[in-house]
Amino acid sequence: MLVFVIAASLILALLITFLNGMNDAADAVSCLITTKVLTPFKAVAWAALWSFLAYFIFNSHVAETMTHGIVESNFIDPYVVFCALTGATSWIWICTKLGLPISSSQALIGGLIGPVWFTFGSAALVSKGILVILAFMILTPLLGTILGFFFMCLIMRIFKNANKKKTDKIFKKLQLVSSAAFSLGHGANDAQKTIGLISIMLFTSLQSPDITEGLRHIMAIFFDIEKGYHIPQIVAVICYLMMALGTMVGGKNVIKTTGTGIVKITPEKGFCAETIGASTIITCSIFGIPVSTSHSIVGSIIGVGLTNGVKCINWGTAKSIIWAWLLTIPAPLLISGILYSILK
Repeated sequence: MLVFVIAASLILALLITFLNGMNDAADAVSCLITTKVLTPFKAVAWAALWSFLAYFIFNSHVAETMTHGIVESNFIDPYVVFCALTGATSWIWICTKLGLPISSSQALIGGLIGPVWFTFGSAALVSKGILVILAFMILTPLLGTILGFFFMCLIMRIFKNANKKKTDKIFKKLQLVSSAAFSLGHGANDAQKTIGLISIMLFTSLQSPDITEGLRHIMAIFFDIEKGYHIPQIVAVICYLMMALGTMVGGKNVIKTTGTGIVKITPEKGFCAETIGASTIITCSIFGIPVSTSHSIVGSIIGVGLTNGVKCINWGTAKSIIWAWLLTIPAPLLISGILYSILK
């Protein structure tokens, strides 16, 4: 049973990383495609490249938070990880099919909380870490909206009397920089969530008395237990590659929702939204806070859109996105919690 759970968890972890890249590809490239800076293929290739390069630039603070900052690490075992990944994968797949940009971070967090909370109670949860994550669940889109609005106002003020065609050319070039920065932030934050879960699962599996010696030797190739808990480099590389592949495939429905469903995007609006979104998510990644790239970019898009008035925002689409956000922790939490109860 343990061997099946480990194998299934690894497959699910790679799948959720792939789906993460698919869903969040929209966040990184929707503005580029909408403003016709790049073709869809070139846009997702651009985003995939910079998401992968984040591996060489940023540390693993977010991965550490996933393994120690949400639930007490001594309560995490391969079964908990399997159920967490199952709950999160199910919800991300549903929302991607519906074209809703959601937070894979919150899906994984909800999936991780469910089994531990259902079985061991609230004492097994790291309340402080969860409260910080919940706070940034609200703050990230709120800050994106506020900062996006004021940054867009500043840009409008500076280029008030400029030639429209010339400014469009300038901001289309600048969008390449802002989208690259946003993709870096995406890679720095999102890929590390599954990296942390895979690493803690391998570590706890190697310590389990139920594992066979043959499997222990095979797993030890990837994870040196004598070093204690750490992030294996091969796990990190595979996860980053998987997310980049998901980004290359892209989520067409999500790209449509983010790029055209909320507000009409122009080159200057795209640049402002991507710049604010990138600043938010990169800052959080440096401090090890798992946040949502979707929350960041959608909040920023709403902010820049508000410069043309409240009526310019498609509040129906925004409402659907917000409902998906609100359900993203509870839905995987329930799925993973019930599944863990059945397995145990």
